[in-house]
Amino acid sequence: MNNKLLIAFFYLLIISCDNKDAIKPVTDLKDGSDSSSYALGADLGENLKKQYVELDYDAFLTGLRFGYDKGNVPLLTKEERKDAFQKLQASIRNKQQEQSKGNLKLAEEFLEKNKISDPDIKETPTGLQYRVIREGSGGSPTSMDQVQVHYEGRLLDDTIFDSSYEKDEPAVFRLNRVIKGWTEGLQLMKAGAEFEFFIHPKLGYGQRGNQNVPPNSALIFKVELLKIFEKNMK
Repeated sequence: MNNKLLIAFFYLLIISCDNKDAIKPVTDLKDGSDSSSYALGADLGENLKKQYVELDYDAFLTGLRFGYDKGNVPLLTKEERKDAFQKLQASIRNKQQEQSKGNLKLAEEFLEKNKISDPDIKETPTGLQYRVIREGSGGSPTSMDQVQVHYEGRLLDDTIFDSSYEKDEPAVFRLNRVIKGWTEGLQLMKAGAEFEFFIHPKLGYGQRGNQNVPPNSALIFKVELLKIFEKNMK
């Protein structure tokens, strides 16, 4: 869900009252309206949870109905809603900053232990750690080359956040258009090789994270380099 739509729903969220209408759970989606409404709600719920929003369902539904139907007297003025929303944004930022600091500490502690716990793990001058699972043959790609890979990305808690195996289709991309850890790491590989990379947040998604990766998360990738398309091999 894009930020504008999420912000619009945040405005509806900041209303406090009891909802007297019973919620009827839906167990079967019968038409396009049902499906789109469910998809919107599911997407919103996932985003609210990731943004650390404490949701009051009764207040939320009351605000949603007011915003959609305009049939009731508003419980907050526009200025009050704006003020409440600003406080919510500040709360979200604070929680994200706390999580970011905690994740960075965990990442650095993990990587420090990781490089001494396994003699097969090597570290480059940038701090990228890697382990060779299977050697390849031929030349290595340059940062300008396009490659085909299979991969699986995990967080430190073993959550799989992305996988070409699950999609049942290899990924194709140019090496200068991915995270720094991948750009550097895949240039160490030859076609047919399989490596495991342990990536510091500064070489990954950094403080921003992404939809599936919390800010300042260390990343663990298993990568198979299937093919190098260009002829710039080293």
